[in-house]
Amino acid sequence: LYMNNVKNYTVAVNIKFLRSAAQLYNESGPIAATEGSAGFDLRADVDGSISIAPGQRSLIGSGISVEPLQHGVAGFVYSRSGLGAMKGLTVAQGVGVIDPDYRGEIKVALLNTSDATHTVNRGDRIAQLIFKPYFQANFRPVEELGETRRGEGGFGHTGNN
Repeated sequence: LYMNNVKNYTVAVNIKFLRSAAQLYNESGPIAATEGSAGFDLRADVDGSISIAPGQRSLIGSGISVEPLQHGVAGFVYSRSGLGAMKGLTVAQGVGVIDPDYRGEIKVALLNTSDATHTVNRGDRIAQLIFKPYFQANFRPVEELGETRRGEGGFGHTGNN
């Protein structure tokens, strides 16, 4: 959808700082790296540091919990592109979903996809949090689905290139 004069849309989100995590963020919580950034940096709220060996994963607390105040909005945790591209540390499950009714700590499962051990220190930026709308499905059982050109063509059905 192309929109002229796109405004900066916002959603109100309550934030609770856990332990001493308020020291890791600014006074209102995670910040975006630039004015145009979609994601807010989540930081590691750990005692000392955590080493993640090649092929291993570690669950790292962010020190915050959130409550989106707009119906139909959830938080989504994505890898930081630089951390993934340069160090091979990515969100283990691809994308983490923070359901709007979840009130626990946001924790990030980091997976080390590189061949070197990497250390995560307290305060390191480990992932990015993006708030987006979602739709709940109203499933309707049917005997047949509508026909499409693709049909049941799955993995690789359009060729290799």
